[in-house]
Amino acid sequence: MLLDEPTAGVDPKARREFWEEIHRLAADGITVLVSTHYMDEAERCHEIAYIAVGELLARGTAHEVVARSGLSTWIVSGRDLQPLAEALHKRAGVDMVAPFGAELHVSGRDKRALDKAIAAAKKADGAHRWKRGKPSLEDVFILLMNQAKDNYS
Repeated sequence: MLLDEPTAGVDPKARREFWEEIHRLAADGITVLVSTHYMDEAERCHEIAYIAVGELLARGTAHEVVARSGLSTWIVSGRDLQPLAEALHKRAGVDMVAPFGAELHVSGRDKRALDKAIAAAKKADGAHRWKRGKPSLEDVFILLMNQAKDNYS
């Protein structure tokens, strides 16, 4: 069964029921291929694949894809995060900064370079809380899409 973004525009209750049905079908031996731009939905799948412009960028379980990405992540919380996010974007070793609610996820592929950037940022900043985090599937997706050639290259 091939489903192309089947839950776009669906309320949370119906979305959950939909995914329960997909898992029932899979348990009955039906192969279900789902395309989605929702990473929390991708995490519900037994296996995922990222494809861009016809090229397979990553494949495996959500855990395997995140682990193979090589991303390191720090989580920053506190007030007035936007100026900090803009400053972090400019630091060597920081590949991406993404707001997640009242936090920032700061990620990089080179752990040493990222840790050095974070150490310098922490030293200059006494207003925020910093903790090591885990990269999310969305972090990996953004990294892979940023690295992928586009249709215009």
